[in-house]
Amino acid sequence: MPEPHNETRIHANAIPRGLFVFLVLYGGLTVIAGVLAFKQVQLWPTDLAVESGIFAFLGLVVISSTIAQLYGEKLARRLVWWGFLPLAISAALIYLVLSLPPSPDMVAYRGPDLEAFNTVLAQTPRIMAAGPAAYIVSLLLNVWIFSRLRGSGEVNTLGLMARGAIASALSQAIDSVIFVTLAFYGEFDITNLLIGQVLAKVALSIVLVPFLITGGVALARKLDGTT
Repeated sequence: MPEPHNETRIHANAIPRGLFVFLVLYGGLTVIAGVLAFKQVQLWPTDLAVESGIFAFLGLVVISSTIAQLYGEKLARRLVWWGFLPLAISAALIYLVLSLPPSPDMVAYRGPDLEAFNTVLAQTPRIMAAGPAAYIVSLLLNVWIFSRLRGSGEVNTLGLMARGAIASALSQAIDSVIFVTLAFYGEFDITNLLIGQVLAKVALSIVLVPFLITGGVALARKLDGTT
């Protein structure tokens, strides 16, 4: 009869190392995307803008596509749905922390820091409410398009890059419309932000995402020892 610790080791080793690493990264990116989205970054030299959560969200696109490529569309879809868990937990923790009274020392000596903390995180509930709607639609769409373009057989590196670019560009354009409208409509004129967001995500999907996906696939295969 094997020792209990040996059985535990067998179960742990049953998870591919590449998959494990990307699952950890995915959970972290889902949480930080909503916080980063508070800041809009200017797309110099124009007056167009993009919310900073785009940088984390493109990471989610890359990871979900990588997992669909190596471990299957079904697992990638499950990952997208389970991504709601870290989102929900982080939202609950933010609400808890905002509800707790600050320490007297912080009020006395770090008032500006406390005010900035409350300003940013007090705004995140609306952003985090908009985030899941855009998140679920765009990432499920990304996985679906990416998998459908694969067809019935394997593709070469250029085919992988093209699939990643097309799936990401289409899904991120839709994500931008949903997120920006739900998160910021009524607070200010969202025209420049919306246009900037769509242009930035489509451009990055074409220029950057294909290389990140091929790099992600190569990294996962190396971690799994299948290269």
